[in-house]
Amino acid sequence: GRVEGALTALDAQLVRRAEATLELANSGVLDPASALLLAGAASESLEAADERHTGREAIESDLTHALELALSPDALAHIAQEGEIGEAALARVAAASQRVQLARRFHNDAVTDVQRVRRKRVVRWFRLAGHAELPQTIEFADELPLLERSG
Repeated sequence: GRVEGALTALDAQLVRRAEATLELANSGVLDPASALLLAGAASESLEAADERHTGREAIESDLTHALELALSPDALAHIAQEGEIGEAALARVAAASQRVQLARRFHNDAVTDVQRVRRKRVVRWFRLAGHAELPQTIEFADELPLLERSG
């Protein structure tokens, strides 16, 4: 139950991050190439969330890399000069990115706990796990050092 709850929370945070990224891309504070890059990556992430896509880890890593490319130090300085709209959108992306990191860590901690319990002899001998599939950790790039320093 804990793993399922953590997975649901992670899914919700991934959707929020993609929506915040799409909002930033459409805010008009980024150059057209960066805005297009972010919009494409965010849209792909939202589509993967709707379809429960199997390659979601790669898609989420791609969104993180797109954010890293689009939010260079020069771009962050330009956004700061643009005023409140850009800064508010950037703050939402930064906050959503931090929540994604936390949700992924909570999920992976829950999975690790389940895996540890399921390795115990008594659980295996008496088949206390039933036929439930062993949950797996979720690994993808989710750190944005420039946003963490500026936020």
